Amino acid sequence: MRVLITGITGFVGSHLAEYALKAGAEVVGSLRWRSRLEHVEGIRQRVRLIECDLRDATSARALVAQAKPDRVFHLAAQSFVQASFNAPAESLHTNVICQVNLLEGLRAERREPRILVVGSSEEYGLVHEHETPITEQSPLRPLSPYAVSKVTQDLMGYQYWKSYGQHIVRSRAFNHSGPRRGDVFATSTFARQIAEIEAGVREPVIHVGNLTPRRDFSDVRDIVRGYWLMLERGEPGEVYNLCSGRAWSIRWVLDFLLAESKTRDVSILEHPDRLRPSDVPLLLGDGGKIAKALGWRTEIPFEQTLRDLLDYWRQRVRA
Repeated sequence: MRVLITGITGFVGSHLAEYALKAGAEVVGSLRWRSRLEHVEGIRQRVRLIECDLRDATSARALVAQAKPDRVFHLAAQSFVQASFNAPAESLHTNVICQVNLLEGLRAERREPRILVVGSSEEYGLVHEHETPITEQSPLRPLSPYAVSKVTQDLMGYQYWKSYGQHIVRSRAFNHSGPRRGDVFATSTFARQIAEIEAGVREPVIHVGNLTPRRDFSDVRDIVRGYWLMLERGEPGEVYNLCSGRAWSIRWVLDFLLAESKTRDVSILEHPDRLRPSDVPLLLGDGGKIAKALGWRTEIPFEQTLRDLLDYWRQRVRA
C-alpha cells in the first residue's frame, strides 16, 4: 500500500509517516522547496519526498501522477490561528486552494485512493458551556480566518464525496501536542521558554497570551493512530471528532510544565502579540462516534505528552 502524506515534514505529518512505516506502508511525502527536514531526518532514507507547491494546480497534478497513492492524508496547511488574523487572505488561499488542487489532481489522473480531509475543532468556534461536550452535529461558528478555512475544507470534502464519489473521510481533531510541536503553539512555546530558562539562555520570564481558555488536548501519537483508522474503516462522507473528552485550561498547562521544571521564581508576562482579536473560551469534545465506529480512544495521558514535549525542548536547547 502506497501512502501520500502532504505536509510530511510538519509536526503531525512526521509522526504519521513514522506510524505508516511501522504499519508496513510505502510512504511518499510532499514538501515545499523551503521545508525544513529535521522532523523526518530519522526516516529520511525510508520515505520518498516529492517537491510540490499545492497552490499550483499543475504541480499538484504532477505530485499525484508521481505518487500514485492508495491512501492520501492531506495535512499540508497554514495551521496557526494567530497567523490567520495577521494574513487572512493568505491563510484562506493556502488552505482552500491547496485542497482543491489536490482533489482535482486526483480526478484528472483518475486516481481513486481513500482520502482524509483534516479539519479542526476550531470549526466549532463559539461554543457555550451548556452546548458541551461538542458532537459532530454541533453548529459551526468559526471565530478566526483559520477556522473559516477549515470549515471550507471540511465541507469541500463532503461535496467532492457527493459530487464525484471520491472516498473522502473527514476529521475534526481537537488540540493535540507532543514532541516536535511548533513553538508558536501554547504548549510548545511554554516548554521551549522553560527549557531555555533552565539552560540559562533566557531570563526567568515567560511570555504568554490568554491563559483562561480551556482546551481538549490529546497526544499527537494518538491522533495519527486515529487518522490511520479513519481511512482503514471510516465511512466515506462521514466526519469524526478526535478528542480526549477532557478540557484543561492553558493556565493549568503552564503550571504543570513549571512544576516539572527545575526553574524557580519565574515571572509570567502577558504579551499583546500573543492575544487574538477573538478567542474560543472552551472546546470540549465528544468522541463517542469514533469510539463506537472504530474503537479509537486516546491512550497517552496528557501529563506524559507534556513531559515528552518538555524533554524534546531540553534536547533541542542543549543541541
